[in-house]
Amino acid sequence: MFMGEYEHSLDSKGRLTIPAKFRDGLGDSFIVTRGLDQCLFAYPLDEWRALEQKLKSLPMTRSDARAFVRFFFSGASECEVDKQGRILLPPKLREYAKLEKECTLIGVSNRVEIWNTSVWEHYSSDAERSFAEIAENLVDFSF
Repeated sequence: MFMGEYEHSLDSKGRLTIPAKFRDGLGDSFIVTRGLDQCLFAYPLDEWRALEQKLKSLPMTRSDARAFVRFFFSGASECEVDKQGRILLPPKLREYAKLEKECTLIGVSNRVEIWNTSVWEHYSSDAERSFAEIAENLVDFSF
């Protein structure tokens, strides 16, 4: 399980240090893809395979299902951790998430999210203001 929040800088070559606590769960090689809310999602290979199976079960007769699967898989890239604990993020993924220098990595249960720090701070601030309302709405999901 991934949890916590860490800040790291992207170097000039597009490499990002993965916190040691996250490296343990992600392994030496893992999948990074476009996520929701303008961040990247990083999945350990076993979680990625489980997610892939779920996505395969979506009805391909629905245009929204096809669009989501295309978007999710076309941006996916396998990243390997180097000896210094860094990964090289592909340019298209860096561009999508607006990653230029300061990055925030957060643990979200079965995945790690990689955010542009300023985008994360704005998102987090907005979510914090409506946290009580969000919690109330989760009652509908038997939370």
